Order: sequence, then C-alpha cells, then structure tokens
Amino acid sequence: MAVRLRLMRMGKKKQPTYRVVAADSRSPRNGRFIEIVGTYQPRLDPSVVKIDNDRAVHWLQQGAQPSEAVEKLLKISGAWADFKGEEFVPSVPPAPKAKPVVQQPESRSSEVQNDTSADETEESTPQDSVDEAEANEVEATEEPSKDEAEQEVNVDDEEQT
Repeated sequence: MAVRLRLMRMGKKKQPTYRVVAADSRSPRNGRFIEIVGTYQPRLDPSVVKIDNDRAVHWLQQGAQPSEAVEKLLKISGAWADFKGEEFVPSVPPAPKAKPVVQQPESRSSEVQNDTSADETEESTPQDSVDEAEANEVEATEEPSKDEAEQEVNVDDEEQT
C-alpha cells in the first residue's frame, strides 16, 4: 500500500479549510484516510498551519510521500527539517496588511459643509469633486477676517516697541 500525505478539503462552499492526512494513494481526495496529521486554514491572515510533527515524521520515515502542498506546509511547521536531520529555522510570518487611511480635507465654512451634505445624498461625480476643490481654493485665497488682521497688527506693534 502506497501512503501519501495530502490535503483533505473541509469547510463550507468558498470557505475552505484543509486537513493534512495520511491516506492510501488510491483513495479519493475526501475519502478514506489512515490518520489526521494536522490542519491548514488558508483564509486567515496570516494562514494557520497546525501539524503534529512527530506523527508527520513517523509517516515520512515509513515511506509516505507528501504532495507538493503538504511538503511546503511541512517545511513551514519544521517537520520536514526534523525528517531530513537539518536544523529548523522558523520563518517570520508577514504582518497582517493594514489598509491605508485616507483623510478627507476639512471644509472651513458652513456653506461648503452644506454642499457636502447634499453631495452625500446624491451620487458624486468627478465634476462635484472639482467644484469642491475650487471652493476650497477660493476660500484659501480670501482675505483674513477682522480678528486675524487685528492680531497681525498687534504683533507688529509689539515688535516695534
């Protein structure tokens, strides 16, 4: 009997999880197996690989041939290095990918805020975003308010004395 270490698909439709099993090479993929050696969950970020290294090495020593996918998983778990008599160097899993944060520009006047609330209810078009950008530019080029002008004058007076 030719024994293979291979993956057995489990889980719901479009949500796979796998068992790493020792099975007769003639049995179907999800059919009869001899022993469950571990599990693999590829949908998690980072993926989770749990393998009983002692049992995996036992089957490899008995002549079981791993599939390509299972061989990669055995290398990740360290069972392959145990079987070959090498020193296992664990690889550092990549950090979960963080989504970039995009900050929206804050509007300064109440008129622009009213316009944006109206835009949120309607579908925004590229023209709407251009209009908002032009409004922000016009707002930035306006003269400072009276309070700001007085503050500037007061600072100038203080510097002269």
